[in-house]
Amino acid sequence: MLPYASIQHAETAIGRPLTAAETVWFNYSATKSDYFLYCHNILFLFLVFTLVPLFYVFIELFFSKYVTAYKIQPKVKFSFADNLNCYFDVMRTFILVVGPLQLVSYPSIQMIGIRTSLTLPSLMEIASQLFVYFLVEDFTNYWIHRFLHGKWGYENIHKVHHEYTTPIGFAAPYAHWAEVLILGIPSFLGPAMVPGHLITFWLWIALRQIEAIETHSGYDLPWTLTKFIPFYGGADYHDYHHYVGGQSQSNFASVFTYCDYIYGTDKGYRYQKKVLRQLRDGLKNDGKPNDGSHASAQGIKSD
Repeated sequence: MLPYASIQHAETAIGRPLTAAETVWFNYSATKSDYFLYCHNILFLFLVFTLVPLFYVFIELFFSKYVTAYKIQPKVKFSFADNLNCYFDVMRTFILVVGPLQLVSYPSIQMIGIRTSLTLPSLMEIASQLFVYFLVEDFTNYWIHRFLHGKWGYENIHKVHHEYTTPIGFAAPYAHWAEVLILGIPSFLGPAMVPGHLITFWLWIALRQIEAIETHSGYDLPWTLTKFIPFYGGADYHDYHHYVGGQSQSNFASVFTYCDYIYGTDKGYRYQKKVLRQLRDGLKNDGKPNDGSHASAQGIKSD
């Protein structure tokens, strides 16, 4: 809750007029508790989990002939009912695990210093903090993900997520409840190291889940803005990890590719891409078509 009785009081306290964004923030948040504002995360996550995957369901159901060329595993089809069943499974975990976790985790947000106060952060501050959050989460998630592909971690926890060897958008948060809790740690570390405004935290949580949905979408669409991000993995990169399945010791990183490259856990992916290029070149010379997907090279499932 902001400690100002009016906009005029706030402007006097900070020594300048409020910006348009700050005026909107004041009008919305001035009488609301910080705890209530923090719990907006529940609504945002619900909307992201519900609405963002629908884009990929929509294009598959109604524009299939236009986007099949960009489907990574084109021979695998999911009906609307399949997507709906996955969504209900995700919502069950959301109601039983994610929502309650958000409700009880507010003291940790207070402890690290996430603020709701005026002034609002600049766009540069928001962008730089989000960059740090993505880097920290990616590095930490990489090592936790590798642990989850060990014998104990996979058999007892992570194999639930790998039930989808062909990922779909709704399956991005589909996981064992313990994995949901464990992978909350990397998401929390960045804001703990570089605490910012609650608006930045909201953006971080939403963008991270939107990114996860894209990488699980099953489509390598050429017009996505993430194509312009250096070292970004994307859907094709993570789809390979699911395609290989439980035996996968490749492509562990959640967002970027540098950890897999540095620690040598992208060799299977790079080898497969090399073989696929050779197959495509050979088929072009023979005048035969090839879809270029993982499934085009059956049996090439290397670590």
